[in-house]
Amino acid sequence: MKIQLKGFKRNIGLIAFGVLPVALLAQQPKIANFRPYDKTGINQFETSKTDTVPFDGLKVRWGAGFTQQFQNLKQENSGAIGTATTNRLYPLQNGFMTAQANLFMDVQLADGIKLNVTSYLSARHHNETWVKGGYIQFDKVPFKGKFWTDIMKITTIKIGHFEVNYGDQHFRRTDGGQALYNPFMDNYIMDQFATEIGGEVYVQKNGLFGMIGLTNGMIKGNIDSTYPTVQDANTARNPSFYFKGGIDKQVNNDVRVRFSASLYTNSSQAGSGLTLYGGDRTGSNYQNVMEKAPAGVTLPASTAVAFSGRFNPGFSKKITAFMLNGFLKVKGVEIFGTYETANGRIKTEIDNRNATQTAIEGVYRFGKDENLFVGARYNEVKARLAGFTNDVKVNRTSLAAGWFLTKNVLLKAEIVDQKYLDFPTTDYRATGKFNGYVIEAIVGF
Repeated sequence: MKIQLKGFKRNIGLIAFGVLPVALLAQQPKIANFRPYDKTGINQFETSKTDTVPFDGLKVRWGAGFTQQFQNLKQENSGAIGTATTNRLYPLQNGFMTAQANLFMDVQLADGIKLNVTSYLSARHHNETWVKGGYIQFDKVPFKGKFWTDIMKITTIKIGHFEVNYGDQHFRRTDGGQALYNPFMDNYIMDQFATEIGGEVYVQKNGLFGMIGLTNGMIKGNIDSTYPTVQDANTARNPSFYFKGGIDKQVNNDVRVRFSASLYTNSSQAGSGLTLYGGDRTGSNYQNVMEKAPAGVTLPASTAVAFSGRFNPGFSKKITAFMLNGFLKVKGVEIFGTYETANGRIKTEIDNRNATQTAIEGVYRFGKDENLFVGARYNEVKARLAGFTNDVKVNRTSLAAGWFLTKNVLLKAEIVDQKYLDFPTTDYRATGKFNGYVIEAIVGF
């Protein structure tokens, strides 16, 4: 009897786990000033000031993003692959990756006031559950008077631990299990993404927008002591300032144009370091590719090589980064471009180094409700790494296609070719490259 009861409880648990997402999807409350996690959230950037959801009490909305991938990538470099040499690469075979999952909680606390908390249930970098962050967003304030009403018609205030709004690419990137916004398999080679503690103030009117932000400059809070280095005696832990402005216009039913410029700067971060190009806690969607394997037979855990295919310039002490983005949509044709330049250093350097990144992508969406798409992207980074005497380059060409079976379910595939140029012959990435394909199934709601 005891065994049967355990089995009964286990089966009930499995049934509940399978039914719960369907029940949540069918009974989701509407949240004001909200970016959906399904297909309708694609090509949304900052949340709109248009509020069409009347407030009738506190509401809690649960959402999720799930991904499952199959990878078949080949790699090579100038070292001997698969042998116990200094520059051997992590051995690869084709196969499935561990599924990734995000959990979203959005709460309508009051009229024009909402809360968001996002958790990573499973990711490459952290297989266990981690909280990405949480914040409160004010599109209205609980103060009476025409003055406050008029101000908040064009103003949004965000306070908490949130995804820094530097550039437009982070609105199109894959974030762990939430891969539905991205028509390609992974993010940019130099992935500008960070979650930091602070506040942002937005002003939007007639298609024009501006934003100013102030954060602690780190991926988490830190009150530990800092220590000088021989190269840099400055132990200040300064805040990060960033600004953004642009235009986003729906010219007519068929044409939309957006242009934005962003600046992010921090003059000194002596603690755990700045993470604008290393703040992702989920990992890359190219698993273990172009990663250095240690001599011997023991390989590092996949969480230790979580950012495969990406390039971090290492500006952890000081940084100034500037990005231009352009977006054009004409019926089903989308063009998105990026130009970025950054300079900075680590705390054991004296002089700043530079990095530049360019990217251009085109996507054509077609079929009923644009449920099918094909796309191409070219992305290139040129930078000087700490200790290097010359610049190095990394470029990637991606061809992608996808099919939305429903607005919540996407199947996409990508063929990718990435090359590493001008690395020193002693570096494991010298003459490195990888290519092949990745297939991904995604659910978002």
